[in-house]
Amino acid sequence: MASKTHILALPFPLQGHINPMLQLCKTLITKDIRVTLVTTVSISSSLQVQASTTSNLINIETIPDSTPTSEGDIYQVFIDNFKESITQGLPRLIEKHKQSSYPLKAIVYDSVLPWALDIAHRLGLKGAVLFTQPCTVCSIFYHMKQGTLKIPTEDEGSVIMLPAMPPLRLKDLPSLLYDMGAYTSLLNLLIDQFSTYRNADWRLFNTFDKLEDEILRWIASESPILTIGPTIPPLHTDDNEYGLSLFKPDAEAYLKWLETKENSSVVYISFGSLITLGEKQMEEIARGLVESNCFFLWVVRASEESKLPRDFVSEKGLIVNWCSQLQVLAHPAVGCFVTHCGWNSTLEALSLGVPMVAMAQWTDQTTTAKLIADVWQIGIRTKADENDIVTKEEIAGSIKEIMQEERGNEIRRNARKWKQLAKEAINEGGSSHKSITEFAIQLSRS
Repeated sequence: MASKTHILALPFPLQGHINPMLQLCKTLITKDIRVTLVTTVSISSSLQVQASTTSNLINIETIPDSTPTSEGDIYQVFIDNFKESITQGLPRLIEKHKQSSYPLKAIVYDSVLPWALDIAHRLGLKGAVLFTQPCTVCSIFYHMKQGTLKIPTEDEGSVIMLPAMPPLRLKDLPSLLYDMGAYTSLLNLLIDQFSTYRNADWRLFNTFDKLEDEILRWIASESPILTIGPTIPPLHTDDNEYGLSLFKPDAEAYLKWLETKENSSVVYISFGSLITLGEKQMEEIARGLVESNCFFLWVVRASEESKLPRDFVSEKGLIVNWCSQLQVLAHPAVGCFVTHCGWNSTLEALSLGVPMVAMAQWTDQTTTAKLIADVWQIGIRTKADENDIVTKEEIAGSIKEIMQEERGNEIRRNARKWKQLAKEAINEGGSSHKSITEFAIQLSRS
């Protein structure tokens, strides 16, 4: 930690945003950059700090929580309170470090916190914005901000054409755009991430060149960018976890269970840290897993357990409240991942060559599901019925198609190809490796 180049990292306080920011910071530390991660006292108290040689080198500093004052939906209250806390506390923290042996040079901030750039520039620091969603999704919201995307009517036959993107149907867009009245605060959050976009000193995207080549070239023509993904920890090392988690993993009994299973025989199911499903959808998943007749490892958060069917028993399944997803996806017994298509989960599966059943729920996940199934062809996208439920037949059929049928062989071949390309991007000399190295050099010279 002798480096004189010191930066602040400011993630949005959700697990899917913390992980890529944390992994980027860990990589920067290996390039002699000193990192301080900033969050609020309340968020810090929820973090599970995992033993990790590199993550322990990331200093964590907290800012006092502001007194809750905003009114509105729970998302708006959460967003407003976090902004108020950081806006009040960050300048004081920066001033404190100006008197230290390691004065700050820059802030790396989550793209949904665009106001952090104004604080950085006002106090003489540079700002790097980190986008934690697919570049395709970011570009869609960029067009919304620019007023160059017109959302079609409910007619799903309408085709949406945007620069450097495949043709999109209405339900291929992020759900916030075709269900605009449902989550106004989140929609505004994602559109407003481009309010200071052009003023940022660096624009970092958690993707890699070959994965989204055309759209990356297009958005780079608007403003220079750096691709730094996939931001996942290196496997088979002593530091193969992100290091911080808002959830406490279960004991490693699931790894012992996986060891008893044949290669590619287990279906892994997880819907991430935020998604809540209705009882009917939980029942359909449970029945579909049984109908698939495959071994399965299902992550059901403690808060969701009551939604499981009371009579649900399966000798082929194991249910856990949380797990180390990287370890599970890397295990040779896992042959398929039923996923909500969160970007971190998608990048992890893609980087490990695991085929996916794409069961998107909301926000960017619907667009990612489109990319998984139709562009990268590394999975199957489920279809919901007229009640917006993915039935047990649809779930079982999709699993069987990957695990047992000829199409599954083609999907596995594609998955192996993308695994290799992701590895090339982050290995020494790869596109993302070069971008992070260049970013570190520019930080040191700033």
